[in-house]
Amino acid sequence: MSWSAYGSFVVFAIVLIAIPGADFAVTVRSTLVGGRRQGQWSAAGIASSNVVQGLLAVAGLGAIVVRVEPLFQAVKWAGIGYLLYLAAQSFRSAARGDYASLDADGPRTTGTAWTGWRQGFLSNITNPKVLVFYLAVLPQFLGPGTPVAVLVVFALTHAALGLLYSLLVVAGLHRVRRALSRRRVRRALDAATGTALTAFGARLAVESA
Repeated sequence: MSWSAYGSFVVFAIVLIAIPGADFAVTVRSTLVGGRRQGQWSAAGIASSNVVQGLLAVAGLGAIVVRVEPLFQAVKWAGIGYLLYLAAQSFRSAARGDYASLDADGPRTTGTAWTGWRQGFLSNITNPKVLVFYLAVLPQFLGPGTPVAVLVVFALTHAALGLLYSLLVVAGLHRVRRALSRRRVRRALDAATGTALTAFGARLAVESA
C-alpha cells in the first residue's frame, strides 16, 4: 500500500465528509429529538452502513447494485422515501412546538439507542450514492491488482472518519443544548432540518444514476 496514496485519500475523504449532507441532517435531527445518546447511536448507524457498503463494494456486490437498473432505482427511491419521512416528522415537530427539555440526554433505554441507530443506518444504506462513491473513488487512489485487504482498509478508514465527524457534530450540539432548548430555536431548527432533508431527497431524485 502506498502511504502517499492513503494520505491523499484521507484528505479527500475528510473534505468530502465535512460537506453537510443527508447524514449530517439525520444526525442533527436525531440529536435534537433524542439527545446526545440517540445522536451518538445515529452516528454509529451511519458508520455501520458505510462499513457494509464499503465491504459490498470490495466484494464486487456493490457493482451489481449499481449496474442493475431496477435494483439501483429501488434502493434509490427507498432512500428518497425515508428522507422525506424524516423531513415530515421534522416539519410536524416544528408545527406542534411541543418539546421536552434538552438538558438531559433523554431516556436511558435501548429504544432510544435503537431509534438512533436505525435512523442512521437506514438513511445511509438506502443511499446508492455511497456505493457509487466506493466504486468510483477508491480506484482513483489504488492501482489495478490491489489486494483486498488494502481495499478494506480504505473503506474502513472512510467509515471511521465519518463516524468521528458525526460524533463531533453530536458533541457540538450537546454543548449548546441550553440554547437549543428554547422553543423558538427548536422550531426553527426542526423547520431547517426538514427543509434540508427534503432538499437532499429531491436532489437524489433528480440525479442520474
